[in-house]
Amino acid sequence: MGNKSLISEAKEIGTAIALINLGARLQLLETETSLSRERLLKLYKELRGVSPPKGMLPFSADWFITWQPGIHASVFMNIYRYLLQHAQISGIEAVIKAYQLYLEQLPPEPGKEALLSMTRAWTLIRFVDNKILTMIPCSECGGHFVAHTFELHEAYRCGLCHVPSRAGKKKCVAEELA
Repeated sequence: MGNKSLISEAKEIGTAIALINLGARLQLLETETSLSRERLLKLYKELRGVSPPKGMLPFSADWFITWQPGIHASVFMNIYRYLLQHAQISGIEAVIKAYQLYLEQLPPEPGKEALLSMTRAWTLIRFVDNKILTMIPCSECGGHFVAHTFELHEAYRCGLCHVPSRAGKKKCVAEELA
């Protein structure tokens, strides 16, 4: 441990606890804290009562462009960008606060997980920071929405102003069958 202070370690543990409580994957915790993998595993098991899920992190930018995930991703990114500009917070603190505010605005249905997970939200920020995705204004409503950086954006219409013809059909069919 060497020169690491107890206060900075306590802050890192607090950050890890907040991320775990928001559903973050272990890879995100390892990237955003300097805590050892063993300590993070122990903390995760203590908080959740189970081992963290295994597998790869989401890696496709296309998921954020589809209709419903795109709307959720756009809400989150607008909150995150607002916090960076006006709340004097940055880094993982801004990600955590933005995700908490996102959950307040678009809470998941009881017993279900949020459409945009904490890990996907963190991945989205990385895609935007690396210029794979960007935020562009809708030509009708003026809101800013997630889009691929290198697509043509002239006269862009968002998924709220131009709802796809099949949007919501899956849920309607499922309700009729029930």
